[in-house]
Amino acid sequence: MTQSQFLRGTLILAAAGMVVKVIGSLNWIILSRVLGGEGIGLYQLAFPIYLLALSVSSAGIPVAISIMTAEKAAQGDYSGAKRIFRLSLIVLTITGLILSLALFFGADWLISHRFIRDPRAYYSLIALAPAIFFVTILSSFRGYLQGWQIMTPTAVSQILEQLFRVGAMLFFASLLLPKGLEYAAGGASLGAGFGAVAALAVLIYYYLRLNRKLKNKTNNLIQANQQESSYEVIRRIMKLALPVSLSSIMLPIVANFDLFIVPARLETAGYSVEQATELFGYLTGMAIPLVNLFTILTASLATSLVPAISEAYSLGDRARTYQRTAAAIRLTNLVTIPGAIILWLLAEPIATLIYHAPRAGAPIGVLAAGVFLLGIHQVSTGILQGMGRTSIPVVNMGIAAIVKVTLNWTLTAIPELGIKGAAWATVFDIGVAAILNMYFVRKYTNFTIDLVSLSKSIVAASIMGICIFGVYQAVLQAAQSNGIAAASAVFIGSVVYVFVLVLIGGIDERDIQRIPVIGTKLGQFIRMIGLIKNRD
Repeated sequence: MTQSQFLRGTLILAAAGMVVKVIGSLNWIILSRVLGGEGIGLYQLAFPIYLLALSVSSAGIPVAISIMTAEKAAQGDYSGAKRIFRLSLIVLTITGLILSLALFFGADWLISHRFIRDPRAYYSLIALAPAIFFVTILSSFRGYLQGWQIMTPTAVSQILEQLFRVGAMLFFASLLLPKGLEYAAGGASLGAGFGAVAALAVLIYYYLRLNRKLKNKTNNLIQANQQESSYEVIRRIMKLALPVSLSSIMLPIVANFDLFIVPARLETAGYSVEQATELFGYLTGMAIPLVNLFTILTASLATSLVPAISEAYSLGDRARTYQRTAAAIRLTNLVTIPGAIILWLLAEPIATLIYHAPRAGAPIGVLAAGVFLLGIHQVSTGILQGMGRTSIPVVNMGIAAIVKVTLNWTLTAIPELGIKGAAWATVFDIGVAAILNMYFVRKYTNFTIDLVSLSKSIVAASIMGICIFGVYQAVLQAAQSNGIAAASAVFIGSVVYVFVLVLIGGIDERDIQRIPVIGTKLGQFIRMIGLIKNRD
């Protein structure tokens, strides 16, 4: 895989991620009007059970299959790659079916034993059950295709999954609403299954197309008697997948710790119950989603990195492993440093524009640093997973979670900090995990961050920040519109950032040429006008 192909795969996933988020946001706006707060609550009562079942059945499996497929593909062992997929598909079909049936027939048990306190959520539970089966199966296809470093199927399937899911949610919720709110919530829950089936159909199509390409390629490197046994293949899949699954389960566990600690410690700081709930909503419902939005590109980069690193590492090509690691970290710095500054400077205007909640600007401003740290954490996790070190990021997350719980308890109760204390705890949580990950990245690749390149990004982002502050104030005074002022500041600031980077050598012609579609022409134009020179 070339550097431009790697970047293309990353940008495809990032674009798909943006489309999925936009569709999802529109869906919640419309669905909340159809179901109301109570109906949304019934849906939300069932959804965590569904997510937990998926974490058990399939989380981590795509990563494991991607790693093992990339290794086989790098060795030219095409039949071995196909065998990994077939065995994983069998295992996932069985586990998906078991968990799907368990939720369907166990829904009544969950309600009768008060795990779900509102019996009206029964219809949502049984409606989500079939989706577990289909999502578990499609995770095998996604992992296999990603292992061949083909990212388009994942992107297309994610978009179609969201479209069919949203369409089915709105259709069945509206159709069943006359029968009662519980039926309407159950109808909305059916959307997960319809979306999964649509995504699975897309992935099967791409799988068959890949198979046709591989049909005439024979494997002469690995003889049948040299292949791993089915037991060994399945054991390794589980060994690689289990830590990733644990990390996916750890996220809601840490979120529940926040739920128990933050509001209570806000009350200790002197806030009322209502104020504590409101501030907690600012942090978890507004600030954190914004940080995740600003790191869509690095999340996609991490997904693309897993097979790319695995390919180089399995061949013992330490130079290529180092190069891909360096390129990924460099790209992360280029996009997250300006992102962090934008979110820091425009925290209150962005909170006002998006949420109509200017008080959410306080935790958003603190969490701005998390954009850079989360980007590093995501990418370093992808690097370690690509090298088969899937347990290391999980252990690091566990250590960071202990730090977060401790700081949440301590800082949130300080009246001068309040919800900003909880935000700082989240920043330290991400930061500790990122630093620990980078320690192990250096240990296994000998990679160290290029301080010269990093400083150029910081200088360009600092100049961008000055520009953003000036433009926002000027436009706000002239137009008397927060939205126009914020959008103008971000646009002009982004142009200034790229321009300054070009002038000080933070990016060169090769960097620009790697941009899909427009890169070659844009690089030639900038070189022609003398703004940029290529590195030797």
